[in-house]
Amino acid sequence: MDFKDDSFMTLLALAVIGFVIAQALFFMIRAIKRARELGIEKSTIKNTIISSSLFTVAPAIGIVATVLTLAAGLGYVLPWIRLSVIGNISYEVTAATSAVDAFGLKGGIANPITDPEVFSTIAWVMTLGSIMPLILTPILLKRIQKRVGKAVSGNKAWADVMSAAAFIGLIAAFVARAIAGQGDTAVIGDGAGLLSVSALVYSIVIMLILSKLASKPKMKWLESFAMPIAMIGAMVLVAVMAQVLPHDVAFLEWRG
Repeated sequence: MDFKDDSFMTLLALAVIGFVIAQALFFMIRAIKRARELGIEKSTIKNTIISSSLFTVAPAIGIVATVLTLAAGLGYVLPWIRLSVIGNISYEVTAATSAVDAFGLKGGIANPITDPEVFSTIAWVMTLGSIMPLILTPILLKRIQKRVGKAVSGNKAWADVMSAAAFIGLIAAFVARAIAGQGDTAVIGDGAGLLSVSALVYSIVIMLILSKLASKPKMKWLESFAMPIAMIGAMVLVAVMAQVLPHDVAFLEWRG
């Protein structure tokens, strides 16, 4: 059996996920007890639990997409552990790829990681990077909020501009990768090409359609599911293209 998905890794994943579930149940039970002490009706508590459970489905779809993205190189267990605690596709993929590049390996995480040393390094990089915000946020958040508050207190529009700029910068990095990202010429699909641009276009179109539908009162619930549906939809359409189009056309790359 591959060491990435062996019994030890599986038991480690079950232990981590068991702790996460136990923690969630602990706080849910305490919250229910507190709600009863405050005299909140049982129907309200029940509806709150149901609605909260339903809204966890949307981000869970995005997490599944991230696990599938990382599974090619890291197997299923490590991404499962990582994303059961904290993390997202933008950080996890970047961290894993950076660790692979440090060893001089070609193909990034598109190729299976067979060296235990490389695998453990990737796990440490992904984990330590996610731990730092948990440590720094309680220490620095209050100071940062004060400084940001002073900077934008006289101009709320400037605060909106700063927030939008940070988000657009993050998105632009992924857009640039899809259009002009340079990959390994020995790995099919690693560089920018027809499939990467198609995935970008499909996801934008699907997102625009879902956003339009979500603007209607009866479709407001769709807002939380728009992003993961766009991600999965684009992946499915690109996979269909790869099977239907001639190989030379489907895997055409201009930045291999």
